[in-house]
Amino acid sequence: MGNPTRWSTDTGPEHSRWYVDRFRQLAAEGADLAGEARLVDALVAPGARILDAGCGTGRVGAALAARGHTVVGVDADPVLVDAARADHPGPRWLVADLAELDLAAAGEPEPFDAAVVAGNVLTFVAPGTEAAVLTRIAAHLRPDAPVVVGFGTDRGYPLTAFDVDMVTAGLRREHRFATWDLRPWHDDADFAVTVLRRPTP
Repeated sequence: MGNPTRWSTDTGPEHSRWYVDRFRQLAAEGADLAGEARLVDALVAPGARILDAGCGTGRVGAALAARGHTVVGVDADPVLVDAARADHPGPRWLVADLAELDLAAAGEPEPFDAAVVAGNVLTFVAPGTEAAVLTRIAAHLRPDAPVVVGFGTDRGYPLTAFDVDMVTAGLRREHRFATWDLRPWHDDADFAVTVLRRPTP
């Protein structure tokens, strides 16, 4: 692992366990936890190979797997990955630093048809590694594959910086929305969902 993530430095020692319990409770209550997966599912062909980057407890990847996709989820927090493995068997869940992502070394050499980066992941990576994270994600994709990224606009990672970092990573912006259910983007929105594309050579 590289530099400590904001997830580990900016939260308390019990935060990961609280996060696991929170989403287990939401699932038990019947909350809709698959909104991000519905959007990604609409962008890919049936049976796509999808990277869930910053998978957390696995809720997005599990919903995609239930729709027939092959999913590999990656997160730096072993507590969250353990919960994903326990609650959502089927996808492969791995502990890894997204800024140093090398899935071929973990036995996953085949490129992905899409990637999803949900749950404010980019605001929780180690400071200054955002461009590296996007670059490593892009390196695992087929040409023309979409990357869908969502995060709060008031969480310390400005959209202007994100737009620079996506270009550095070799990605281009295709769409931007204010929510995962595709509400129109406006400049004072407190959340941004951006569909990026890895250009065809």
